[in-house]
Amino acid sequence: MTAPVYYYFTLNRKTAKAKREEILDAKHKSSCNMSMNKLPLAKRVQILPMLCDGSSMRSISRIADVSINTVSGLLVDAGKACAEHHDRTVRNVASKRIQADEIWSFCYAKQKNVATAKAAPEEAGDVWTWTALDADSKLIVSYLIGGRDAGYANEFMQNVASRLANRVQLTPDGHKAYLDAVEGAFGANVDYAMLVKLYGEAPGPAGRYSPAECTGIKKTRIEGNPSKKHVSTSYVERQNLTMHMLMRRFTRLTNAFSKKAENHAHMVALYTTWYNFVRTHKTLRCSPAMAAGVSKTLWSMEDVVALIDAQAAKPNRQATYKKAERPKISN
Repeated sequence: MTAPVYYYFTLNRKTAKAKREEILDAKHKSSCNMSMNKLPLAKRVQILPMLCDGSSMRSISRIADVSINTVSGLLVDAGKACAEHHDRTVRNVASKRIQADEIWSFCYAKQKNVATAKAAPEEAGDVWTWTALDADSKLIVSYLIGGRDAGYANEFMQNVASRLANRVQLTPDGHKAYLDAVEGAFGANVDYAMLVKLYGEAPGPAGRYSPAECTGIKKTRIEGNPSKKHVSTSYVERQNLTMHMLMRRFTRLTNAFSKKAENHAHMVALYTTWYNFVRTHKTLRCSPAMAAGVSKTLWSMEDVVALIDAQAAKPNRQATYKKAERPKISN
């Protein structure tokens, strides 16, 4: 399994630190440190939960009285540490049922406006987050950020299969890219059914901002012997709503959307670790990681900060940054 691809941009010749020094305002310059080692523990523990609970980065900078660059720097450090932790620990998951879905967002500008957007970066436009959820423990087993084509579907399903310890019943939505992707990742070792929702016209006056009304569903067996009563995507769709509410950059009709795809990916990585290990699920009365047997204890934000410090303590290796063929974040 290859390491997550985080950097798909060519860096400026100036160092990241020098770049930041130029744009920091004098008032908050002392609050930002590249490695975040000088930011007090209490301040980091204050900032991280707000990132995962619906606050925008600028509102966090006002409440915590730090520079927005400090918030951004902490997000980058947390995203790297959480992605590495998820990739290392969420393995051999003993699941019975997996639900999969994709959630839409955008970076810099909506896809229809990218052509006319001023100085739009290459990664501007639609960004899709693929998630695989264990239906019993509500654990986010795998996620991937990128496009919605067959290439991403294949990568996503390969990653899901690599994290499971046994045969499962798999239910994605009706996206056709799943058909070949599931076959390539699982072969015949899966009970696979597809749930297709049927939609009618949206209620209310024309032009109203609301989704179309679901008028019915169609369950189709694709492979194996899936239980018909468990052919559902309700849990993963409810997780989509949680992501919309708790990550401000996913909230629609605001100006808090992602401006950089890299930070978008870091936020999803931080959220996933927070959701799996820190947040108490109200139905389960424990964290999803505890319910799935991945963790024995309920984490706190101090534990997430410890991940960041442990990642920062690792020796730095000179990395080669280059533009990838397709920007993606896989875990």
